[in-house]
Amino acid sequence: MPIAEGQTFEFLDESHINSGFLEPFDFNSPEQLIITETDEFSAVCPFSGLPDYARLKIEYYPEGGKCVELKSLKYYIISFRNVGIYQEAATKRIYDDLKQLLQTNRLRVTTIYKTRGGFDTTCIEGRLEEK
Repeated sequence: MPIAEGQTFEFLDESHINSGFLEPFDFNSPEQLIITETDEFSAVCPFSGLPDYARLKIEYYPEGGKCVELKSLKYYIISFRNVGIYQEAATKRIYDDLKQLLQTNRLRVTTIYKTRGGFDTTCIEGRLEEK
């Protein structure tokens, strides 16, 4: 009987994450807290080649006068699906791309990963407090 241990799956590298999908729209309300969440984030563990699934939470104040358009955010998030990237690096990449797009310092990205190997992992990048 065949066993799966030691099997590998092919995945894409980080160059396939498409930040070009992200589109902003103008919005002038720098003190409004915006929270966007999805349970549909997935990428690939580059160590095992197996999928990682997470709840993604994006919180920001649109200090830069911009919001992220949700359809564009969905396409961007889907571009991670077959990419091999560590959980911590995925969280930082999303933060960096959104920070550049939104031009705000008050941004926090949280990923809450489903249990893998008996471990629960939550990654948080950024802050909402003013510096």
